[in-house]
Amino acid sequence: MTGGKREASRQAERLEPGHGKPAVVLLSGGLDSMVCAGLAVEAGYSLHALTIDYNQRHRVELEAARKIADMLGASKHLVLPIDLRRFGGSALTDEISVPKGGLSDDIPVTYVPARNLIFLSLTLGWAEATGAQDILIGVNALDYSGYPDCRPEFIEAFEGVANLATKVGTAGPGFNIHTPLQYLSKAEIATEAERLGLDVSVSWSCYDPTTAGEPCGLCDSCRLRRAGFAAAGLTDRQDYASLISE
Repeated sequence: MTGGKREASRQAERLEPGHGKPAVVLLSGGLDSMVCAGLAVEAGYSLHALTIDYNQRHRVELEAARKIADMLGASKHLVLPIDLRRFGGSALTDEISVPKGGLSDDIPVTYVPARNLIFLSLTLGWAEATGAQDILIGVNALDYSGYPDCRPEFIEAFEGVANLATKVGTAGPGFNIHTPLQYLSKAEIATEAERLGLDVSVSWSCYDPTTAGEPCGLCDSCRLRRAGFAAAGLTDRQDYASLISE
């Protein structure tokens, strides 16, 4: 089990050898989910990538997810539509401006209500249907922009629910929710992408792309990514619309 039972190691979780078993990775198209998928492939799992099309503002990440799945040789890649704009309540799913003023300690308006709870529930359903016992999600407790559904306590609680609410959990071997990037900084995640030989230019992090299709460079997600690559001394390979220094 991940979460509270594992101490911060400052290294990505090393998965047990997969030996060709399926692992479902929640693949958004961002850097973190790309590294998670890369770790699953490195460990020898058959990559089953699930991308949620929730009618998000930054829909360009859906194409990024397709490219990543192809690049990593995913056995299956499912793009599942669910229109969270019907709920609203977030700058990613409603007519609310994406903040560009810098990171704060508050939960930002880019938080999508219960998003990871919804997404993990869908991921769990597909995992059980396809016989996968291992689920990977790229949540992070350090550079997580204040999102409550990225905390290790949430992941640990969800894993418990998963094993209470499913046939596999109650009458079978159960599920393991892996958060290999949980305790890494964005710089360490960028370094892990480099170690895995991943083409980071394929991934997409920006919440508010320009009309020309460029990452804005100023939203929380762009700022975290830019700062991470800079701290790691690595080239991001993204053409940001704005490069105002932090």
